[in-house]
Formats: sequence, C-alpha cells, structure tokens
Amino acid sequence: MPDSVRSQGLSRRESLRNMLAASAALLVAGSARGESAAPKRKPNVLYVFSDQHRWHSMSFTEQPQLQTPNMARLAGDGASFSRCVSNYPVCSPYRAMLLTGRWPYQTGIIDNNIPLGTTEQTLGKLFKSAGYRTGYIGKWHLGGERAEPYGFDESLVWEGTNTHWDQSTYYPAKGEPVQPKGYNATLMTDQALGFVEAHKDEPFLLLLSLNPPHSNFLDPPQAKKDLYPEGSIPYRPNVPEKPKGGDTAGQPKKNKNVDLSRDDWPTQQGYHAHISAIDDELGRLLKKLDDLGIAGNTIVVYSSDHGSMQGSHGLGGKRQPHEESIRVPFIIRYPGVIAPGRKEDALFGAIDIAPTLTRLAGLEKQDAFVGQDFSPLLRGEKFDAPKAQLIMHIAKENASGGQEHPAPLFRGLRTERYTYAEVVEGGGFLFDNQEDPYQLKNLFDDGARAEQRLALHTQLLEALRKAQDPLGTSPAKA
Repeated sequence: MPDSVRSQGLSRRESLRNMLAASAALLVAGSARGESAAPKRKPNVLYVFSDQHRWHSMSFTEQPQLQTPNMARLAGDGASFSRCVSNYPVCSPYRAMLLTGRWPYQTGIIDNNIPLGTTEQTLGKLFKSAGYRTGYIGKWHLGGERAEPYGFDESLVWEGTNTHWDQSTYYPAKGEPVQPKGYNATLMTDQALGFVEAHKDEPFLLLLSLNPPHSNFLDPPQAKKDLYPEGSIPYRPNVPEKPKGGDTAGQPKKNKNVDLSRDDWPTQQGYHAHISAIDDELGRLLKKLDDLGIAGNTIVVYSSDHGSMQGSHGLGGKRQPHEESIRVPFIIRYPGVIAPGRKEDALFGAIDIAPTLTRLAGLEKQDAFVGQDFSPLLRGEKFDAPKAQLIMHIAKENASGGQEHPAPLFRGLRTERYTYAEVVEGGGFLFDNQEDPYQLKNLFDDGARAEQRLALHTQLLEALRKAQDPLGTSPAKA
C-alpha cells in the first residue's frame, strides 16, 4: 500500500495514540523547564529514634571498630549532621519538643513522667490533617498508654522497656496489655514493618521509638556482644582509668561522682552491642521500603533522644552539658531532594526537627513551632544556620534518685566553638571544643575569659527569654 494511502487511512486508535504521545512529550519538556506536571504523591515519613545513642558511637563518626553498616548506608544515601544537639538531654522533654516543636516551659514538660497536654499541636495532628495515615510505635514516656489523642491513627505504646527481653508490655487499641517474648527492639520493629506494609499505598507518618541502647546495658543479643571482645572498642580519652572516689573533674563540687571508669568493660561492650542490634533493625526497615518500591518517596530519619556519658568524666547517664550527653545522631534520607553523602556541621537542635520535617514533606509552615526550618539547607538552598543551640537541665524530681541525682541543673549554649553552661547552684562550664574536644579543661573561672563569659551570658539570657524560661530575667554577670 502506498504511503499516502496508509497515511489517509490511520485508524482512530492510532490517531489517539499519537496525540497521547505528543502530550506526554510536552509534559516531559514542561517538567524539564520547571513547569508543573502531574502532582507527585506526598512523601512518606519514617522517623526512627533510639534512646541514649550518642553521636560518637557509630562506625563513620569516631568509632570505626563499631559495626553500624545500615546507619552508614543511610548517611551515604542522604545527609548526616555532626552537630545535632539534644537541647534537653532527657527522655520526656526531648519527646515533647519532637512532637510539638516548642520549648519545655511552653509545654510544661520540664522533666520525665509529666503528661503532655492533648491540646498541643503535634506532628501527628499536622500530618493527619494533611491526609497522612499516622502511627506511633514504641516507648512513649509522655503520659498514658495511647498516642491517638495526639493525632496518631494507630499507636502501640510500650512500657517497662529498660529490661530488653521478655518483660516489656505494649497496649493494643483493644484488649488486654500484651507482654511478648523476645528482644523488644525487634518486636517493635516487627510492628513497624506491619504498619508500613499495611499503608504502602497511601502517604504515612510513622514514629518508631526504640529503647536500646538505654540501660540495661548488659542484655543485648548475645551475637552482638560477641562482636566486641574486651578491648575491641577504645574508650574516649576523657574516661578515667580508675574510679576517682571524689569530685569529678569539671563538675561543680557539690555534685557526687558517679565513679565510672575503664574498669567497667561489660557496660562498654553492652552499650555498643545494643547499638549494633539497633542497626540491624534499621536495616530491616530500609529493606522493607526497598521491597515495597517506596524507598524513593520516603523520608527516613535515624536519631536519638539524647546521648550517654558512658564513663566520660567519670559519669554515667545523661542530663549533662557535655558532648557525650547532648550530641546525637541525625541522619536523614530523601532521594531526589537531599543529595547523597552530605555531611552537615550546622548546629541543628531537637527544637528544629518538627518545622524541618513538616516543611520537607510539603506541609504548611506552622507559627506554633519555635525552632528553625532546616529544609532549605537539606534541599541545597541558601540558608542561615543558627550560631548556637540552647541546652538545659531544668528539673530532676523525676530522675532516678530525685534531687540526689548527681547531674547539675543548668542552662547554657552550644555554639559553633564553645559549650557554655551556668549551674543553678553556682559556677558553671566553659569549654573550647575546638582546642579541647574532650572537654578536659573547664575555663569558667578563668579570669582571662571574663569578657567572653559575659558575652555568652548575655546571649544565653536572650535565648532563655525566647524559650519563656523564668531564668531569662536574670541580671547580666560580670
């Protein structure tokens, strides 16, 4: 058949196909020019956070002996912050900041075991109103046994999680509490995998709160303990060789020494074994996203509520202004938006997480959030990073030991170079983190630093006023 005849005899189906192809080509060209194409599905958000994991303890930060391949993979696929600050290194205050984007005196969560008010605006409520299926699984620590009043469609709140095997309890929406057998981080992750599977075809927000490496430090999976025979993980240089039996260097003299030292290998081993176990759970979640084909449209975060002293300066626990207590991992992946392998040294705080996540996911800006939105930085746009992060330890009535807990009450700043903190009972801390990264020399009483100390004090008062902290009205110090 001649070409002219064939051309004249095009079927309606062939004509329609050609029209559709031409339209598709125009859409592709328009997209390349930045024009709007078909709307993209909202990104999922998977926020995984452990309890008491300090930044220093990962294979790609300061402990290459540690096995954390999935955390390293996530960092390689996205951005890792080297100076993420837990503004208040205690469980409940951190969680309240994470959910509400507001300071402790604004929410009333100034210590552990204080219920969060249900009228607070939260991440759960915001994402739910934006059409997301919202879930919370794991340790809650904000009062009650349900997270639904805070905007979560589904919640499985766990209690009794510090013993990591067989004794933790979770609360289903209906029926009696359940006390399953197994390592609680694995059991929580099983539930998270079920949530992701169930909601793979709709946008979801899931917060997964794992308990390890919080104490009990002696009960990680045996296979993970076996990774770290004695001496395989070096102590930080600020961990004393032997218990001091007296006042701890750098601490106000009225505070007791916890007497942790390099004599305590089981704690060192167990803490890091728990971290490797958490890394396995993160790996299971990443694989599930890959298997379901939704990894490319999911924002994944791994972080922690606060760090752990682990013997540094002879101290255990948290509630301290030291780096081991306030500096935590924050690793975030969003394919196609966050460039892979980015290493960020901006001072990013817990108070900044809520505004950053909501805006990164495309939700509207919230006036209630008092932190800074870091999504422009993550998108590679122009960004003015904060020069300091407010740090604090406000109350300890609900700490272990109550008022006898050894950590001082303080307010302070972590700046680009310095850690400055004023202790409520008097005295304080001033460390030059550039020249003294292990904070071995407290410069607070150094007369030559008086002018610098006054400048930091003035800066601190302004930060406290913005945080509605009553100590923001204190007079300037000479």
